[in-house]
Amino acid sequence: MGKVRVKRKPTLFEAISCLVFMGLVIGIGFGIFGIGIQILLVISAAYAAFIGWRVGLTWDEMEKGVSTRIGNVMPAVFILFAVGIVIGSWVYAGTVPMLIYYGLKIISPAFFLVTAFIIVAVVSTATGTAWGSTATAGVALMGIAAQLNIPLGMAAGAVIAGGVFGDKLSPLSDTTNLAPLVCEVNLFDHIKHMLYTTIPASLIGIIVYMIVGQQMYGNENVDIAAIKTLTGELDSIYNWNVFMCLPFLVIFWGAFYKKPTVPVMLLSSVVALIVGMLSNSFSFTDGLQAMVSGFNLSMVHSANFDASAISETVLKLLNRGGIFSMTTIAVTIICGYAFAGIVEVAGCLEVILESFYSKVEKVWQLIGVTIAGSVALVFTAGVASISIIMVGTLLKDAYNKMGLDRKNLSRTLEDAGTMILPFVPWGVSGIYYLEVLGVGVGNYWMWAIPCYLCIVFAMIFGFTGFSIAKTDKTDAKVKSVLVR
Repeated sequence: MGKVRVKRKPTLFEAISCLVFMGLVIGIGFGIFGIGIQILLVISAAYAAFIGWRVGLTWDEMEKGVSTRIGNVMPAVFILFAVGIVIGSWVYAGTVPMLIYYGLKIISPAFFLVTAFIIVAVVSTATGTAWGSTATAGVALMGIAAQLNIPLGMAAGAVIAGGVFGDKLSPLSDTTNLAPLVCEVNLFDHIKHMLYTTIPASLIGIIVYMIVGQQMYGNENVDIAAIKTLTGELDSIYNWNVFMCLPFLVIFWGAFYKKPTVPVMLLSSVVALIVGMLSNSFSFTDGLQAMVSGFNLSMVHSANFDASAISETVLKLLNRGGIFSMTTIAVTIICGYAFAGIVEVAGCLEVILESFYSKVEKVWQLIGVTIAGSVALVFTAGVASISIIMVGTLLKDAYNKMGLDRKNLSRTLEDAGTMILPFVPWGVSGIYYLEVLGVGVGNYWMWAIPCYLCIVFAMIFGFTGFSIAKTDKTDAKVKSVLVR
């Protein structure tokens, strides 16, 4: 008979070493040598498996942990593939090009950043997904920014901040529902409580966008000739009409009636397929091909169309989308969850959080631990759901003992989870935005101002006590702490 292995909790050194190892591997491999993030995540998972073996886990147990995590993230993968289909079909229909076409005629460069933030925020709040809003309105706005000579990193920061704003506050968002579910608070109490950090952070972002826009583009210094050339090229490809708005309206209809995200996105793509055939005389088979591998200008067969006269700019704007364009992100998710699943089942995350919690004595320290734990797990796992579940579950009792309403916890989980996720280069959102918007984290992070300011306001409120909701049941020992 084989020797029975005794399971134990990892030491704090073993637990932290998993995070340190991953940080070094990715920092050196991806940051310095440009090695693909997927293999680096697999190497990190191998080290985590070594730690799992040291604490007594079998391979079957680690494999089950990975499978469970991948199973939990599959809804996000379905949305990814649906987004790829939407982008391809919307370009085929002319929906995205039409937004770019008229946006260039209407949007002022001086107010572009503010406009971009607000437009994407509204779409994201209505649909409940930052990914969907950035893949539709965001893609169009990036095309407009390119023609207005607005730095793409700056534009992407405003677009992503708007997308995450809506994703955080929309009752249709997965994380907006997950956080109060884990913390056992009312959904709409959770949303209202998040306004205390989200609104001031967003207002500061809007003020900065407005100042920067006025200083850089207040004189309306725009290359009119280049814009006329681009709109003329789009005119030769598409026959503009109001029906091109229908795919967009389907998304809003689904949001208003709270329909499931993926089916609504696919329905929108079907409508886009019909619009593309009837409006632009594109073929049915090309429409299906656009959904699979993306739209391509070779699909245009109009007698007035001259492919040789189309600029590189228009090619980059239109040759995009399709379900295959999302395969890299899907593979990255699986690799990332291989690491996160093993680290979690080995008990590393629990040990790290418990070590932080043991030193908590004051309210601001508890808020700080929530932020630190959430940020660490977001950068470890590359997704917000794990940090919300792990930190929320482990710290829920701590908030109870300090006499704090758990909606403080659910709010901070989103401040340091949902809002920080776009800043993880190897995370699903960082890779997604690079793929869809064409801009990496290093170029847009400083312009996604509301995203990181939420953490600042969370800590300020932790120190001052402003907006920190309390319960009626407060232990005598902690009452003195709460008034400090």
